[in-house]
Amino acid sequence: MATYVTSGTCEDLPVLEAPHEVAPQDARALTKVFLRELAEREEGTEAYQYVRNTLIEINMSLVRYAAGRFRARADEMEDIVQVGMIGLIKAIDRFDLSREVEFATFAVPYIVGEIKRFFRDTTWAVHVPRRLQEARVELAKATDELSSRLGRAPRVAELAMLMGLPEEEVVEAQIASNGYNSTSLDAAINGGDEEDEAALADFIGEEDPALELFEDFHTLAPLVVALDERDRLLLHLRFVEELTQAQIGERLGVSQMHVSRLLARSLNRLREGMLGQPRATG
Repeated sequence: MATYVTSGTCEDLPVLEAPHEVAPQDARALTKVFLRELAEREEGTEAYQYVRNTLIEINMSLVRYAAGRFRARADEMEDIVQVGMIGLIKAIDRFDLSREVEFATFAVPYIVGEIKRFFRDTTWAVHVPRRLQEARVELAKATDELSSRLGRAPRVAELAMLMGLPEEEVVEAQIASNGYNSTSLDAAINGGDEEDEAALADFIGEEDPALELFEDFHTLAPLVVALDERDRLLLHLRFVEELTQAQIGERLGVSQMHVSRLLARSLNRLREGMLGQPRATG
């Protein structure tokens, strides 16, 4: 792996010279390091924010990778990438080290889901409220000003600071700016060869994951019922209320490490039951 860590540190944290320039092949190992650091830091502290921001920059390549799936909408690529960043941030905030899954495997569905939600909300031409019409005008001015000043497309946080708005409202204004155009699902997309021509619906349509999800829930339900009350409560707090392990530990009066062990044990038991049931019924 290439060397990215400088000699300096921030409260005993590794400091990267240019996190956004980390090669994708190196990002995997560095992400593990910073995810462990994030789990050990208190939320809201300067050190926690530094680690979180570094994780975002290290994994920007995941957003570019996911956005590449929508290259047919190249004219909206900047918006797609910015929306994908929201998905990346959600993935970082919700990732659990106790899960036996690589961060990239966990994050890409969040990123793609956020992009698809963006398309769902902006594909159709709709009436836009006056406040969003005004925000759209200000957004265009702020984008032009920052693009000229920075020599690149401005980030949502930079636009929010200049416009004096929360980041959520800036994103909402960005979405509203795309609400004036609509495209038929039957619109032809030509790949350069008549045989390659396809309709827009071919890229948006997909298999309904709810069918397989129903089967999984049907199999999982009795396994969850078989767990004791404490284990069911832990699963509810972690995956329904989406509390962190530290928050669960504080609520139940136990250590975060103990919560992690209990969750890992319950999830392993459920996983074994899910994998073992097809063999037992076959």
